[in-house]
Amino acid sequence: MVSARFDGSFAGWRQAARELLQQGVTADQVTWYSHDGDTDLFAAGTPCATPHLATTAIRVPRQLLNLLESAARYRCADRWSLLYRVLWRVSHGDRSAMLAGDADGSELHKRLKAVRREAHHLHAFLRFQPCHVENGPDFVAWHEPAHDILHSASGHFAERMGQHSWLIATPQDGVYWDGQRLQHQQHCPQEWQQLAQAPGDEGQQLWLAYYGSTFNPARLNRSVLENNMPVRFWKNLPEGPLIPQLMSQARAGAQRDGQAQAVAQRSGKIIRYRNDSEQTPSGSVGPGLPR
Repeated sequence: MVSARFDGSFAGWRQAARELLQQGVTADQVTWYSHDGDTDLFAAGTPCATPHLATTAIRVPRQLLNLLESAARYRCADRWSLLYRVLWRVSHGDRSAMLAGDADGSELHKRLKAVRREAHHLHAFLRFQPCHVENGPDFVAWHEPAHDILHSASGHFAERMGQHSWLIATPQDGVYWDGQRLQHQQHCPQEWQQLAQAPGDEGQQLWLAYYGSTFNPARLNRSVLENNMPVRFWKNLPEGPLIPQLMSQARAGAQRDGQAQAVAQRSGKIIRYRNDSEQTPSGSVGPGLPR
């Protein structure tokens, strides 16, 4: 076995993979070790010797490099092994390794899909809070992604928040936008994490009141809710503590009102909620609606 050591970045892996390809080292001969502690296998191997570089350049499609860079953001024990296996096969003429119908290609595309979905989760479930620390950013946020998507996906916020400065911290890495330039720290500084996890501001109470009053228990579908808003994100959402409470009220009978309990208890005209199972009388489109 050959031990391939690199800095944990895709650029570092790409350089090491190029040298291994030039030496003719096959995928099943490599154990990958990154400096951040990520290893593909637990078996020790011999260090990679200084390569005798081949005279002919190794060429692979640009599309493949883009796919591999995206798939490298997927966290798993063998993330680098799969990438090198696909790279080896394509560089030797087997382009089927890039296709979803191939075993390696199928796993590659599964990881790409998971990475895209995790980026969507960042955009949908991140909640910025004002930062009142002197010389600090205007806004801070804490997020716990399942994959390494923060650096590639955080440009979304730079395009939408104008000249405001902001910081996003995670247990692994962090990004800081000063209004003009995005700075990424592969290992999130502790002071960034403390800023992002500081107690929320008073404006959160207004948001909680809004969320609670607009929640519609009549439309609650727990499985759909948890599929589109995974439970693991609830703890970091301002409205997160409210969600189980509102779901419990819906199961306890609030669904018949079609509105939040606090709203239903107010005085005013009651509009009866009609179940889908109820039939509309023949000759009319609906209650109070002309034909």
